[in-house]
Amino acid sequence: MERRKFLQNGTLAGISALTLGSLSQSANAAGIKNSEQAKGKTFNLNYAPHDGMFRNSGGDNFLDQIKYMADQGFRSIEDNGMLGRSPEEQSKIGDLLNKLGMQMGVFVVDTGNNWKTSLTTGKQEFVDAFLSTCKKSVEVAKRCNAKWATVVPGYFERNLPMGIQTANVVEALRRGAEIFEPHGLVMVLEPLSDNPDLFLRTAEQSFEVCKAVKSPSCKILYDIYHMQRNVGNLIPVMDWCWDEIAYIQIGDNPGRKEPGTGEINYKNIFKHLHSKGYKGILGMEHGMAGKGKEGEAALIKAYREADSFL
Repeated sequence: MERRKFLQNGTLAGISALTLGSLSQSANAAGIKNSEQAKGKTFNLNYAPHDGMFRNSGGDNFLDQIKYMADQGFRSIEDNGMLGRSPEEQSKIGDLLNKLGMQMGVFVVDTGNNWKTSLTTGKQEFVDAFLSTCKKSVEVAKRCNAKWATVVPGYFERNLPMGIQTANVVEALRRGAEIFEPHGLVMVLEPLSDNPDLFLRTAEQSFEVCKAVKSPSCKILYDIYHMQRNVGNLIPVMDWCWDEIAYIQIGDNPGRKEPGTGEINYKNIFKHLHSKGYKGILGMEHGMAGKGKEGEAALIKAYREADSFL
């Protein structure tokens, strides 16, 4: 190669390297700037963290964690164990949520029989325990301004035909709905994948039960993690059952961690929910892939990414 051309090519290569380096630095700077701008901005959908999810960043006290969640742009929380908190703590949580303009998501109607054979049997002792806990849940909901409460009917009764079990569950839920309806509280039935003994396993089955109960206070909690494990076909099933779905929960599969850690295309699902006009809560009922403050920051980043569907 002639010396002149060699020098020209070298000069052009140097200019290109400088230009690319400058563009790369600009892109990194823009990324950091966008991340900072996103901090505190509300999400396109209403995601709800739970107690302990931001303990490293917000502190051990749940009230401090809620303040941190609000600072990050979250507009709701959920707390499965709210029923077990003291009335004073329930009221403090409700007052803080009101002050911050946040919503309370689900808590569990925990009868102590959720993980055993119970409502499917039709036995009065289990029905009485369920109804008693429903009445208690109404008072809890008033303190923390909750509108939804998770109900798990328990395990199959293997000695009874499926139709009889279903009728027993429907009858108990109708009586529970009678307690909730006057207060505008909705029990949301959650089909689960934890073990094969659970009576409610699919959204389609829950849809059938809700149609039989015939109450605005008996709807479906569509937990995407559990539904991916049990059935898959997430969006079509969601659409089939849409009229009875009142609440949605999140968790990637496998692993039950934040979006982006598994096989579920959460950005596409969130886009679909947004297009359907879903204004409800999406409970973040999952663990965290990372650890410490870094893991919590990564979790928020994952939600920013999955939420960037517009």
